[in-house]
Amino acid sequence: MPLLPDSCGSLLTCSLLGLALAAVSLFSSTTAVAEDETDSLMVYIGTYTRKDGSRGVYRFKLNTSTGELTAVGQPAETESPSFLAIHPNGKLLFAVNELSMFDGEKSGAVTSFTIDPQNGALTQVNQQPSLGGAPCHIVVDKPGKHVLLANYSGGSVAVLPFDKKGELSKASSFVQHEGSSVLDRQKGPHGHSINLDAAGKFAFAADLGLDQILVYQYDQQNGALTANDPPAAEVAPGSGPRHFAFHPGGRFAYVINEIASTVTAFAYNADKGLLTTLQTLGTLPEGFEGRNSTAHIEVHPNGKFVYGSNRGHDSIAIFAIDAKTGKLTAVGHQPTGGKTPRNFGIDPSGKFLLAANQSTNNVVVFRIDQASGKLEPTGHEAEVASPVCVKFLMLGK
Repeated sequence: MPLLPDSCGSLLTCSLLGLALAAVSLFSSTTAVAEDETDSLMVYIGTYTRKDGSRGVYRFKLNTSTGELTAVGQPAETESPSFLAIHPNGKLLFAVNELSMFDGEKSGAVTSFTIDPQNGALTQVNQQPSLGGAPCHIVVDKPGKHVLLANYSGGSVAVLPFDKKGELSKASSFVQHEGSSVLDRQKGPHGHSINLDAAGKFAFAADLGLDQILVYQYDQQNGALTANDPPAAEVAPGSGPRHFAFHPGGRFAYVINEIASTVTAFAYNADKGLLTTLQTLGTLPEGFEGRNSTAHIEVHPNGKFVYGSNRGHDSIAIFAIDAKTGKLTAVGHQPTGGKTPRNFGIDPSGKFLLAANQSTNNVVVFRIDQASGKLEPTGHEAEVASPVCVKFLMLGK
């Protein structure tokens, strides 16, 4: 803002100049607020640090008008933070460290961070063992007092409490999965994800090795898991269930099956924690003969579409949801602009999908057509070494 002269020369001149400067000040303030609101959606990218030069969790700002990604600050350094979860209050972030050894034990780890409310910067609080090898998925419970995680090579799930400052304590609950299925990869359990229903009463652990989604009653107060009755929902032998997602309406749920490249739809009884199979569809176009494995699944916030990632075909499979039955109809496929889309994220508004291509070290931004569910490249992407997970946070909200 220009400085006022020591003497305005006349009362009229001074008044006019003051009004002009007030208008300039108001305009500048309004513009700054609008720009801050436009760019205030923070994107956190979890990565593998064992190759390609990644250093940990990366931060970007997403322009919610254009889809442009802008790198912010330095990464929060921690080893292979392959999956992330953000506390409901937006003040804490948790990452699994996908390791086979931690502190001399056969275990991975969990790391907690505080989030700076002004710029989203992460500051490490502490770490705890995950009690199993290669933890690969994590969520925060509804009251915001515990994290639940899945150990892949350990074939187990665990619950860890934390305090208001984010300091993690030792596990309050641990369940070792048992059994096998039909393929060589399924000679033992492989916990691949854990999710909670909307009420936080039941937890669902997709186990690739068992071809099951194990269902647990969840004690939110004490962070305890106990087997539900029935204890699991099954998918076809050799499917390899990986990630799981609820419909926002709470009546349906979907699992993506890594080995078979399929998606299975379920009806959900929230009183009993019961999943009932509705259908299973392939994630690949007809005629595709190459190698493929699926990875991530998400339901659009409007409840009209399901998206799943193909690694090999390197695409996002798009499905429309029947609002009455929960069943899916294939819409099409969108190339992800890179190789091995291990994960993707849909921003809270449902306008953009960000695909994390692990093998080509890039995160590509697509605009979502709200009527058809189809994806359109925005022309924006960001370079990130070995991206694995995409999470969003609206700062100041």
